[in-house]
Amino acid sequence: MDRFFRGEDRNKTGTIPVNLTTLSYSETFKDHLAHPRNAGELSSANAVAEQTNPVCGDRLRLSLRIRDGRIEAVRFLAYGCPPTLVSGSALAEMLEGMAVEDALKLTRKEIITAVGGLPSRKQHAAALAIETLRAAIARWII
Repeated sequence: MDRFFRGEDRNKTGTIPVNLTTLSYSETFKDHLAHPRNAGELSSANAVAEQTNPVCGDRLRLSLRIRDGRIEAVRFLAYGCPPTLVSGSALAEMLEGMAVEDALKLTRKEIITAVGGLPSRKQHAAALAIETLRAAIARWII
């Protein structure tokens, strides 16, 4: 877990130093990459899961605070390719305030749409985000 993105790689302006001009991704993707939403740990989480893509080794950890069937707070940690970080960021942003019932209906395609699209070879990142979400909620329900 020591190599997860924790925000300490930010420069003085609070952004991650990445050459975004060479990436062929949407402006929304680039914004999530430069300014991840809800990155970090959530000490008051009552639903936590960490999943790894066995093919590429990307990891995503998702921490949720759920109360009265609603997701009150979300934090994520990501290790891997930029699409994994961006998918975690987009998912975290989408989840805050959402009913658990609705969160379970989210799909990989909705994350891909939320980040402005992903190349087919990078869509595994959105799948990892959905798998991690479902694992976290399953731990909360148990």
